[in-house]
Amino acid sequence: MEEELSLLFDDTKERMIAPLQHLEKDLSKLRAGKASPAMLETVQLEYYGTLTPLSQVANINTLDGKTLVVQPWEKSTIGAIEKAIFAANLGLTPVNDGVLIRISIPPLNEERRRDMVKQVKSEGENAKVIIRNSRRDANEELKKLKKDGLPEDMCKDAEAKIQTITDSNIVKVDEILKAKEADILTI
Repeated sequence: MEEELSLLFDDTKERMIAPLQHLEKDLSKLRAGKASPAMLETVQLEYYGTLTPLSQVANINTLDGKTLVVQPWEKSTIGAIEKAIFAANLGLTPVNDGVLIRISIPPLNEERRRDMVKQVKSEGENAKVIIRNSRRDANEELKKLKKDGLPEDMCKDAEAKIQTITDSNIVKVDEILKAKEADILTI
């Protein structure tokens, strides 16, 4: 029974860490007025007949806090890269100088910042729901173990430990959201 409980705790921790990682990845793509190569992570272009991520055909760097620079490995792909950035509908305008592409990140207005904060909170709430669902699944597994002979006091301790794991992950989500919200609202 001890081993089964240990496996249950490990599985629950893993299932609760996944939404945290997903949340951080999604939030890194949101632009907060600062240039970040992660903003172009979703851009794909037609490269030798295959849809290819932009990061696999070019270097993406930040020139300063407001400018991204995309330097293709093959100059012949520069037009396709420019079209792919337009097609990604990120609200960014690439400027092609024949050698590389510069993308100026426009400053965000107050209304857009508020909308982004709402989006961030929505993403955070989705992550919390997934974490709570993982808690529910773990508690259901505990009930099955209890039917199979797990002592009641061990079951209560396990429920408390699962709740502690859940609470710590919910706090982490809140910390991530608070940091991203501050980042967005900072002018």
